[in-house]
Amino acid sequence: MTDERQRFEALFRAHYPALTRYAVRRVGENAAAEIVAEAFLIAWRRLDDVPDEPLPWLYGVARRVIANERRRRGRADRLVDRIGGERVAPPGDPADLVGDRLRIRTALDRLSARDREVLLLAEWERLPPADAAQVLGCSTATYHVRLHRARRRIADLLRTDEDPAPVRPHLLTEETTP
Repeated sequence: MTDERQRFEALFRAHYPALTRYAVRRVGENAAAEIVAEAFLIAWRRLDDVPDEPLPWLYGVARRVIANERRRRGRADRLVDRIGGERVAPPGDPADLVGDRLRIRTALDRLSARDREVLLLAEWERLPPADAAQVLGCSTATYHVRLHRARRRIADLLRTDEDPAPVRPHLLTEETTP
């Protein structure tokens, strides 16, 4: 066994319980294991940066992993809200939004990775067309075509849903920025 691996295993054995407790207090039992796993993955990748007293460093890594996850969830929720369309009046019961969100997430999951990526770049990341085209490695004109087709595909998926009142996603407008 290499010295690096032995050092990491010792680090893991010594600090896994404490880091798990830290994560459970912040994100709950269900999400803590994923946070701890990600923190130790970062520790493995950056083993040379781990100080002699690693627990505070590991706490900092876990804190940043949690912050990144919260930002990701916030972006995902905002995307679902944008795709779900603008509401004129706030709904009376937040549970009423769950159906729309689930339908939109299901439709996104059913799209090809290419369609999902172009939609997320436009609506989640809010990239200008030229920048999104650069990310995708295509021309701006090609990006516009892909975006148009992806919007049409998600609209078709939402229309064919069993719900008699289909969601009218803002995402389906012809503009890339609302």
